[in-house]
Amino acid sequence: MHIPKKYFHDRIVLLLLTANTFIAILLSLLILLRLDGGRADGYIVQYRANLGLSGFRTGSSTTLVSFIVFAAVVLVLNTVLSIRVYHVRRYLAVAVLTMASLLLVMTLIVSNALLVIR
Repeated sequence: MHIPKKYFHDRIVLLLLTANTFIAILLSLLILLRLDGGRADGYIVQYRANLGLSGFRTGSSTTLVSFIVFAAVVLVLNTVLSIRVYHVRRYLAVAVLTMASLLLVMTLIVSNALLVIR
């Protein structure tokens, strides 16, 4: 895959790539630091509002580790998509990276909310 020279010289693109990487690393560290391996009752991994009091679903810690995998996949795929689309329109590449930032921030909020409930 050919990476355009202008891609890594664009300040907005570099800012968004740095922000996305920082958010993904922050997400990974926050999840890993809050996990407790000896927890027998599991973690709350889902909330279904229509089920009333039994709306909380429990799961193992591997379910929460999938948030880290999701953040890595979002970071890599959106970066590759942004590089490939940069030839067509610069603003489209910036929009792809901005949407990745938004998606990573929402993932951070949801994972934090699930880990706080306990």
